[in-house]
Amino acid sequence: MCVVQMRNKKGVSIMETVNYINPTYHDDIKEDVLSGLTASQKFIPSKYFYDARGSDLFEKICCLHEYYPTRTELSILRDVAPSIMHYFTDGDIVELGAGANWKIRTLLDIVPKNKISNLRYIPVDVSEAALEASSEELLRMYPGLNLLGIVADFTRHLEMIPGGRKKLFVFFGSTLGNFKEDESDIFLKSVAGSMGKGDRFLLGIDMLKPRDILERAYNDSSGVTAEFNKNILNVLNRELEADFDLDNFDHRAVFNAEEGRIEMYLQANVDVVAEIGALGLTVELEEGERILTEVCRKFTKGSVDRMAFNAGLNVTKWFSDPKGWFSLVEMESGNKGG
Repeated sequence: MCVVQMRNKKGVSIMETVNYINPTYHDDIKEDVLSGLTASQKFIPSKYFYDARGSDLFEKICCLHEYYPTRTELSILRDVAPSIMHYFTDGDIVELGAGANWKIRTLLDIVPKNKISNLRYIPVDVSEAALEASSEELLRMYPGLNLLGIVADFTRHLEMIPGGRKKLFVFFGSTLGNFKEDESDIFLKSVAGSMGKGDRFLLGIDMLKPRDILERAYNDSSGVTAEFNKNILNVLNRELEADFDLDNFDHRAVFNAEEGRIEMYLQANVDVVAEIGALGLTVELEEGERILTEVCRKFTKGSVDRMAFNAGLNVTKWFSDPKGWFSLVEMESGNKGG
């Protein structure tokens, strides 16, 4: 565990960052990549997208015209932020997979300046650089805000979030859609298990919609998503002494109607032989062969209700845009689940 503190001119600690990733990161990526690139359908876990460059590229994706989820979720959040924050005047706001701070600012803007010191913001993210940059910006924008940054994989380190205070958990961006069905069930149960009486969970969900809208969102005309997708090979080259040539791969994102999800791939445009020095592994791909880098499941109201119930969560409020493209779902812990 690594702890970093920021201090203001009076020497008072205003931000603390706790790092649970560094001690295990190298072992984790070796294990994950070895498992993924020796599978019959080769894959690389999508969490390795988010190094400093990957986080920057994703912020650019969120601003693209074709990529509707971010602006749609923000429009919903602006409308409902007063009702969400009306009863939350003190306690911890825990953002899982924090990334950029656009959405959390929408909630913090509702809090009166003389009440902001009653709150503690706890962003949890795998990218230390992105977390610290967004946190420092928040501290400048909201003087008096308490902040505890946790550099961690929230699927593995949820128990590291401190207890003892009322909590509002937020999980934006439909990141839940990146999990397989069994993984999302396990994750939601762990969130429910971390919640006490009076705690709430606000979940962003991308809804099922026509193929052309979905595929356009993940195949932008400016090529930013392609650059983001290929950057995961830069991570492997840097962290695992690999020698992947990014020019040997094309970005592919297609909608799998049977599974109700977008699947994002790196497709070899030539026969590829790559060495991963840290693993002593040679990876061979034939021209046209694909490496799966991300799945983005899309949801219906029924599927979300079932997931929540099975995890031991009660859906208390449901917010959507006029087109029904995206939803914010507020939940509390309580039902017996499955």
